[in-house]
Order: sequence, then C-alpha cells, then structure tokens
Amino acid sequence: MKYKQLGESDLKVSEICLGTMTYGHQNTIEEAHQQLDYAVSQGVNFIDAAEMYPVPPRGETQGTTEAYIGEWLQKQQRENLIVATKIAGPGRPFKWLRGGNIKIDRDNIKQAVDDSLQRLKTDYIDLYQIHWPDRYVPTFGQTAYNPEFERETVPISEQLEVFADVIKAGKIRYVGLSNETPWGVSEFVRVAQQLGLPKVVSIQNAYNLLNRIFDSALAEVSRHTNVGLLAYSPLGFGLLSGKYVQGRPKEDTRITLFSSFGQRYLKPNVNDAVAAYVEIARKYNLKPAQLALAFVESRWFVSSTIIGATTLEQLQENIDSVNVIIDPEILAELDAVHTRYPNPAP
Repeated sequence: MKYKQLGESDLKVSEICLGTMTYGHQNTIEEAHQQLDYAVSQGVNFIDAAEMYPVPPRGETQGTTEAYIGEWLQKQQRENLIVATKIAGPGRPFKWLRGGNIKIDRDNIKQAVDDSLQRLKTDYIDLYQIHWPDRYVPTFGQTAYNPEFERETVPISEQLEVFADVIKAGKIRYVGLSNETPWGVSEFVRVAQQLGLPKVVSIQNAYNLLNRIFDSALAEVSRHTNVGLLAYSPLGFGLLSGKYVQGRPKEDTRITLFSSFGQRYLKPNVNDAVAAYVEIARKYNLKPAQLALAFVESRWFVSSTIIGATTLEQLQENIDSVNVIIDPEILAELDAVHTRYPNPAP
C-alpha cells in the first residue's frame, strides 16, 4: 500500500480509501466491522462516509453508516486513521434532514458537524466535505448546465468562514469538495487565498474507465491548485467488474437496488465499452475489477481511490488491485477503447 499527501494538508492517505455507503442497508454492523478490520490490516488508513448514508437515502436509516463506523472507531487507535465524511447540500428532497432546509450555511454546518461527531464517536473529523455544491450544478449523470435551474446560494466566502470557525474549534481539520466543477474548485481556492480562509485540499468526483471527464479541465485545475482527486465509483457501479457482461444484473446489486443513482450507467455504448475493457483484462490474465481499479490508481491526479464492497471477498479482490501494474501496452489498449467509446457514462 502506498500513501500520498492530500493536497496541502498534512494528511498522508492510503492509495485505497474504504467507502462505506452500504453500511446500514446492504451490510450489517458485523459485516461493516469485518470490512473495516480487513481494510486496516491491509494498510488502508482512510475511511469515507457521509451524513446521508446509507444509500438509498431515507429518514429511517440516515446516519446509520456513521454510527456503525463510530462503534468500531472507539476501539481503534484514532490517531492512525483518517476519517472523512460529508455534509448534504440543498436541491434534494430530504425533508427528514434538518427539516429539509439544508443549505451550506452556518447553522447547518455546525449542526451537521456536531451530529456526525456524535455518531462517529470521535472528537474530530480529518476531512469534512461538501457532498455536492450549495449552488446549482449538473450532478450525478447530468451533463448540461442550464441557467434556468440556478437558485439562491450561500456565498462561497460565507461557507469558508464557517469552516474556518469549525476548524478553529478543533472539530474538523480540513475541508474538501465533492461533485464539483472546474469553476467551483477554482473559486473556492481563489476566495480562500483572497480572504485568508481555509483552502480546500481535495475533490471527490466520479472517475472510472467509463467516465474520464476529470482528464480535461478538472485535471488542469487540480494541477495548478494542488487539489487532488478522491475518485469514487471507480468500478462504474460495479459494471467494470464484468459481472453483468453475460446477462442481466441480479436483484440485490447496486445497479438494481439504487436505479436512481445509476442512471448515468444506462446510457448508449456503456455495455459495449464494458465488454471491450473486460476483454482487455482477460487478454492479460487480469480480473476486470482489478484492471479498472489499477487504471484509476495509476492516474497522476488521483490522491486515493474509493472502493466499496458488499462482501469481504469483493473487498479483498479490490484491495489487491494495488499490486497490478498498468504498463504502456495495456494503457494504449485502454485508451483505444476510450477513443472508440469516449465517456459513455459521464
């Protein structure tokens, strides 16, 4: 396991981050703790959660993921682990979360941080992320910006001022973004520098062989701002594992359980692209999931790759991807498929 500096923070994160959004829905607390134990035993020191987890988001289960982690975390050496979580933003019909008024403002940030700390049973959160922007942006498979959807938003300066106060109080250490745009990252960095406020250290966006949008403008922003990518959905909702190539998904898989989350993977050319990537994996005697993960891990702008699994066997296979080397010959073949089917699931 390798470790990388996360932006301009003093956090050295493992190249694999354990995603936890299934804890409390697809995974029991016992299964969650088994996964956490195994991941740490393999050198993973980075755990990612969110206040709205598990998915699909429901009032009855909201916060269960953090609670499961908290029960485990209080038995660990806290200083050896990097714990990340996220605050939900507006634009989603979460009436059960702080009354549905979930702007990224002072009251919501302070309440969300305190609630997460209580569930996680810890005194501080290492990386606190805005799950999606307070302002309108196309997210989760939407690709076209429509000014008609713009809404009133909390100024970025006000958001950072609150985070500065929460950092000063010792409740969080660093701030990160998620599902952000090139303009958003640049503006957060510019405002922080201009006003002497906390600079964001990371961006958590989807990135995989089916969605390499980050390769362009966001990669340039990442380079010049030193804001590294935490790549989520590196297996494209499980499609890049190859398990659906031979037939329809099972009833208990993410693509069927969380259809609203997987809309971007139901677009034209997705299946053809997946079949081509699986063929490359088999040609080089690699497991498709490990090839897909190793590709993401090899990208220069990726600080850590967030993996999630519903079984321990899946987790073991995914973590073993750190031992796969993407040589120039394999990369050329992957790029050839990408040229043929460019970003079918953006």
